[in-house]
Amino acid sequence: MEFPVQTANPAKVETACLVVPVFKDGDLLPAAAKLDDASERLIGQLIERGDFTAGLGNVQLIPFAPGLNAERLMLVGLGERDKCNEGNFRKALDAAFDALAGLPVGDAAVAMIDVPVPNRDSQWKARMTAEASLRAVYRFTEFKSEPTPAAKLERVTLLVSESDDAEHAKEGARIGAAVGEGINYTRTLGNLPGNVCTPRYLAEQAEQLGKASEGKLEVDILDEAALEELGARTLLSVGRGSEEPSRLIVMRYQGASDPDEAPHVLIGKGITFDTGGISLKPGAEMDEMKFDMCGAASVFGTVKAALAIQPRINLVAVVAAAENMPDGRATKPGDIIKTLKGLTVEVLNTDAEGRLVLCDALTYSERFEPASVIDIATLTGAAIIALGHHATGLLSNDDDLALDILEAGETAWDRAWHLPLWEEYQQQLESNFADLANIGGRPAGTITAACFLSRFADKFPWAHLDIAGTAWQSGKQKGATGRPVGLLTQYLLDREADAQVEK
Repeated sequence: MEFPVQTANPAKVETACLVVPVFKDGDLLPAAAKLDDASERLIGQLIERGDFTAGLGNVQLIPFAPGLNAERLMLVGLGERDKCNEGNFRKALDAAFDALAGLPVGDAAVAMIDVPVPNRDSQWKARMTAEASLRAVYRFTEFKSEPTPAAKLERVTLLVSESDDAEHAKEGARIGAAVGEGINYTRTLGNLPGNVCTPRYLAEQAEQLGKASEGKLEVDILDEAALEELGARTLLSVGRGSEEPSRLIVMRYQGASDPDEAPHVLIGKGITFDTGGISLKPGAEMDEMKFDMCGAASVFGTVKAALAIQPRINLVAVVAAAENMPDGRATKPGDIIKTLKGLTVEVLNTDAEGRLVLCDALTYSERFEPASVIDIATLTGAAIIALGHHATGLLSNDDDLALDILEAGETAWDRAWHLPLWEEYQQQLESNFADLANIGGRPAGTITAACFLSRFADKFPWAHLDIAGTAWQSGKQKGATGRPVGLLTQYLLDREADAQVEK
């Protein structure tokens, strides 16, 4: 999708649909005021007569607008002026683009840069606009014999009232387009069924990204023989009951001027289907366990975004991919496995498998001598109980890293919430027979899962993102969300900014 920026009088802009934001109270915003003047107070009359109420997310399409060059005019409500914040701005964007995606229009012009969002500039607003447009036109129709018609929208012009804002808006649109494409790529990987999206399929996706990158992304795939030789036995133990072989996927992006600059490492849990293994899950909604690789999918999406943006940092992406199935060879409750780090783990529940693949990936990451490591995983149902479906759970062994991630989440509006990682929780993982158990009981399940991972992250600043509540949604709108690609990409952009300041 294209995102040109214009500073022209909106009344003279030629487009199939012109999107204009309106507050419930106060004066019209600059673009809306110019359009109102050019159209003989069309907007003002609609509001005064009650034909349009500017409640948050309310949308009204006006098929003919006299005095304007646009074929259609769309009003989108912003709600009350003093309540306008990042979340409400994004809600208005989503409402507008959802409506646009259902229209037979190939291009639109939007005046959302005019909206005053406290502490957010034109670059941020342009980024959010580009992201919202790409999220809205996304369709997953690969397996439909009669797919829903694709959205026709291919060009969104960003209107800015001040010429000084144009360059900032262009940069914001560039980043937003990259993040939006990364989000949609993540959604597609998450939505694919488990009989298609296997560990080998994810490895093929990495190889395709590498080929398309024109040398910017180096890809290594460790098969089961290589993992056995390496000693990654906990990762291998999860996939023992499956016909699908496990994989460790490593993608390296060199963007810093110094190739030896310490990289930032992202690790994704890639359980392409999770039956629970011998500790079999209940049948209800087990189909949604194809989403158990959304941590890996978000890493792929972030890599895709980074390749488009090309930040001046070094990045390593590691995906631990396996399928967790019950079989005669499958790991059993009570089995003891030796990890790549050398610690032994008593497997009390084979449905706590994500931490088993991640612990070997964390140990593997030590070789990169990283500046930071973030793992992303649909790890615990307890995260949903604690935080619902709004915030990603964040736990870390480094407070500065945690604050950086929280800040990135606020900027991207892909927010996380910091949970404690106190030493007192570690005792729940004690085992009579091994160095530690893979579960710590029902209390504080999200925290004890992170405590387990922390035992393998003692060589570097590390954070864990539990996305069990945010990676997908259930019900009528079932599907992967693409989170937390926005947060992760912003984190990398912030590290680039920090590095440039230090230089």
